[in-house]
Amino acid sequence: MALKVKLIEHTPNPEKVIAASAKLCYSAIGIDEIEKNLDEDKALKFLNMLMSYGHESPVEHVSFTFAIEGVSRSLTHQLVRHRLASYSQQSQRYVRLKQFQYIIPPEIEKDNEARKIFIDSMEKSQEAYSQLTEILKDKHIKNGMDPISAEKRAIEDARYVFPNACETKIMVTMNARSLMNFFKHRCCNRAQWEIKELADEMLKQVKDIAPILFKHSGPSCLNSVCPEGRMTCGKIEEVRKSYI
Repeated sequence: MALKVKLIEHTPNPEKVIAASAKLCYSAIGIDEIEKNLDEDKALKFLNMLMSYGHESPVEHVSFTFAIEGVSRSLTHQLVRHRLASYSQQSQRYVRLKQFQYIIPPEIEKDNEARKIFIDSMEKSQEAYSQLTEILKDKHIKNGMDPISAEKRAIEDARYVFPNACETKIMVTMNARSLMNFFKHRCCNRAQWEIKELADEMLKQVKDIAPILFKHSGPSCLNSVCPEGRMTCGKIEEVRKSYI
């Protein structure tokens, strides 16, 4: 399945909200007067200065919500390590996957022999899941459980045979500061290919909404030396050109 990312909601006027909250820190006047004097040009000019200083706490006042499909459980295991976020993921306890979708890594996709082995493994997992579901469901019904509850209980256990490649869907909400941290780690060339693809697409979409706010967002090496030391990809100039 192909990756699908959709920015479905965000704080209205995010750059103005951040500029107003930051100005409040340094102003003797109240928020009403700050908002009155803060037209779009002034807000963007102030925000540009703010981001160049690295003053990040006001950035937490705005958030972005993404609907994400066509990603693997392997990816979401990494994604939820970014703890300052809210997640809602399709449940394998409540949703019976009569034909689960899966993500094929590009290097496996390019090799015919590897691709065949991979797909055979996926098909065997589906077959095992379906068989286990029916066996366990019948067992629970015989023990007096109603069919709906029996199926739910059955798929709770049968899902254990699913691979990390199993496709999933997830909703993610992060404030802008958490997003910037996410981009630092996951836009890096050393990030796992799938989550890097996701991070790059998320960054592209938030830049359309708040270009000044995310002007300096991307991998860590975008604004400083590479933090990876001897494990660096060695392509810092190429990386910088691709994000600026």
